Amino acid sequence: MKTFTHLNASSIEEAVSLLRRYGGRASLIAGGTDVLGKMKDRILPTYPEALINIKTIPGLDRIREENGFLKIGPLAILEDIAHNHTVKAGFWALAEAARRTASPHLREMGTLGGNLCQDIRCWYYRNPDNRFPCLRKGGGRCYALAGDTRYHSIFGGSVEEGCIAVHPSDTAPAVIALDGKIKTTKRTVAAEDFFQVGVSGTTVLDNDELVTEIQLPQPREKTRSVFLKFALRKSIDFPIVNCAVRVSVKDGTVTEARICLNAVYVKPLRALAAEESITGKGIDEASAESAGEAALAAAKPLHDNGYMVHVAKTLVKRAILACA
Repeated sequence: MKTFTHLNASSIEEAVSLLRRYGGRASLIAGGTDVLGKMKDRILPTYPEALINIKTIPGLDRIREENGFLKIGPLAILEDIAHNHTVKAGFWALAEAARRTASPHLREMGTLGGNLCQDIRCWYYRNPDNRFPCLRKGGGRCYALAGDTRYHSIFGGSVEEGCIAVHPSDTAPAVIALDGKIKTTKRTVAAEDFFQVGVSGTTVLDNDELVTEIQLPQPREKTRSVFLKFALRKSIDFPIVNCAVRVSVKDGTVTEARICLNAVYVKPLRALAAEESITGKGIDEASAESAGEAALAAAKPLHDNGYMVHVAKTLVKRAILACA
């Protein structure tokens, strides 16, 4: 690795001050499971001058209930979230998403904030020594469009003929399905509005901004949530498709549904047509299958990834049925 400065922030204010001092030439580090790999492989055209360690900031790993919300600090460890009784009791989709992320050792290091803010996993983008200076690095083209698209977007690119790399997070669709909000040092945004396609970035965060809390509203009565994931291996692998669903039922009829797919588009994707399809109906094989069809009606698979459409339909169907 190239040399860099390592700085321990003792407070959120100090972390922000350090980010501003470096003006985009520094990166945050918490668990380090993403940023250190990027640095060792030198995948980006520029190398951070400094890593600002935020593990030294007290209180950012808390998981607590307060004022009708479950509030989770960005440094909460994925393994802790997966086994937390409060999360498992009312927010099962997030507990399961955390449990299915990466491998046990990585979950002991990785944080919720890091998993939400992680960079894309396209093999052209991640190729060592910046071999492919693609659009997401400020280059002139998307190499995947004419290359291997087995794990790329089935809903088009970020812009016309643009990036088709998918968002890789397991926890992101769960937080969105659970109607979460992301609190930062500057604002509070709905989780579904937190993600953005940019050069070396996947969120709306500014260079001097960091996540301070993830907020999930307490679920209504008779509400269930489910997370399902399809990957080649149950451990370690990033999703080929994942899906989180939250459904509220009254008198046998769905009164509200939130369905989010990920790893199928450049950002986590709310399946609004599927939500509309299942609302007002009972949960059964036919209604769940119709919702799966609706979720993928606008899909535009590429030459290598048509199979992902069938996987996504099946996950939506199974997740809805599991909420019955």
